[in-house]
Amino acid sequence: MKAAVLHGREDIRIESVAEPSLDAGEVRVRIGAALTCGTDLKVYRRGYHARMLTPPCVFGHELAGTVVEVAPDVAGWIAGDRVVCANSAPCGTCERCAGGQENLCDDLLFLNGAYAESIVIPARIVKKNLLRLRSETPFEAAALTEPLACVVQGIQDLQLRPGERVLVMGAGPIGLFAVALAVEAGCVVTVAGRGETRLSLARRLGASNIVNMAGREDLEAAVRFSAPAAVFDAVFEAVGKPTAWEAATRLVRKGGRVNFFGGCPSGTSVTLETSLLHYSNLTLLASFHHTPRSIRTALDLIERGVIRAGDFVDGEASLDELPELFRSMAQGNRSVKTCIRMNG
Repeated sequence: MKAAVLHGREDIRIESVAEPSLDAGEVRVRIGAALTCGTDLKVYRRGYHARMLTPPCVFGHELAGTVVEVAPDVAGWIAGDRVVCANSAPCGTCERCAGGQENLCDDLLFLNGAYAESIVIPARIVKKNLLRLRSETPFEAAALTEPLACVVQGIQDLQLRPGERVLVMGAGPIGLFAVALAVEAGCVVTVAGRGETRLSLARRLGASNIVNMAGREDLEAAVRFSAPAAVFDAVFEAVGKPTAWEAATRLVRKGGRVNFFGGCPSGTSVTLETSLLHYSNLTLLASFHHTPRSIRTALDLIERGVIRAGDFVDGEASLDELPELFRSMAQGNRSVKTCIRMNG
């Protein structure tokens, strides 16, 4: 089959690779749509991911498609089923899983290889995180399930209440998902970010206030200048920079909550004002990954039309065009998400 193979830093090649045979419990899926992702861009720039893959290897992890083969012992799935799968599955037996924190599983199994004509879904993922699609659900919409599930987890961790004032830092795909979910929760949302297309989408998703960071570096100053009277009950940080983490603690109200959702570069640190955290009684948290529950919630949001592919998938390319697409992304392409078609 044809697949994108990551060979190292900024080195993607489209190659013919052997299709692996199925082991017990496994399912083969012909990929109908795969989506680009900020995590994949980081992998491309670094040339590896310490927890998920070592080159040379196939990569990509947001996908949906059609079952084309099942192992003899697999029940409940047949060729022709339209499906979406998560990019991981917990073990279900460790202490974290037993405590309902499957996203922190001690033996979290990851899956990569979405940028290919087909993919083998491991038995554990088949069991825990392979979901059937409605006949009318487009593959490109279903492929949003995994990243959306991460944001579902983050918004649930923030425990938003109707009428609360929420600041979303960052207008990338994650920040835009957070806008949509906070609006769905009945909150009044301000978003700070860059890119006219993305900020226009934030408005369409229901953001009441927009802070355009074009030409600005000081996020806190920009928010205070653009929304001087704003008081934020909760802040969802989706920038992934230490300065943004620090600013979030200064922009939230007394007694407010901050979710440091954006992952900062490895080895970085933050400086937080202890008296501010203490005397303002702030709640600080950081959400990671997703659980089988949030995966199912995300797909439900997509199939109910709360999250629409037309809002988030704003580009399309063939698998052969993927290397050039990632070069463009690394140079600042500000598309929200691009759908990769395997037969394009």
